[in-house]
Amino acid sequence: MDWAGWALFGLVATTVLTAVLIAAQMAGLTRLDLPLVLGTLVTTDPDRARVAGFFLHLAAGQVFALGYATTFALLEATWWLGGSLGALHVAVALTVLLPLLPGVHPRMASHRAGPASTAVLEPPGLFALNYGVQTPRRRGRRPPGLRRRPRVPAAGALTCAGPR
Repeated sequence: MDWAGWALFGLVATTVLTAVLIAAQMAGLTRLDLPLVLGTLVTTDPDRARVAGFFLHLAAGQVFALGYATTFALLEATWWLGGSLGALHVAVALTVLLPLLPGVHPRMASHRAGPASTAVLEPPGLFALNYGVQTPRRRGRRPPGLRRRPRVPAAGALTCAGPR
């Protein structure tokens, strides 16, 4: 096994994933800020938390890369095995790890904490849906209770009926 290769590509893959997550947040596709969520485990300052979270995410990525490399070394590495491991990784992260996070995160609210909670982070919920319906891309459906608001034209703007 090429140990230097898995370490290098684990860093590259985790860096790319983090960049894609940050770009998705900046584009308004999600409110999930994984470096902030991870960084607030160790500090309360949001700016320092993002930096610390980035490095925590890199470290976690190395652990996952080691798991992938070990699995590929023990089994015959094929594209479908990699795809299956990736799908399992996403499924476990979105359905098990993120919903359990409020139980161990010191600065994350939980659904049971109530109004007396001083937490600064919203719990992600199942599939991280609390961070936006586009976090796990769902097309054409809105969650119950979320309706599109009617557009109110600005004062003096032209409407479909034309000026009055």
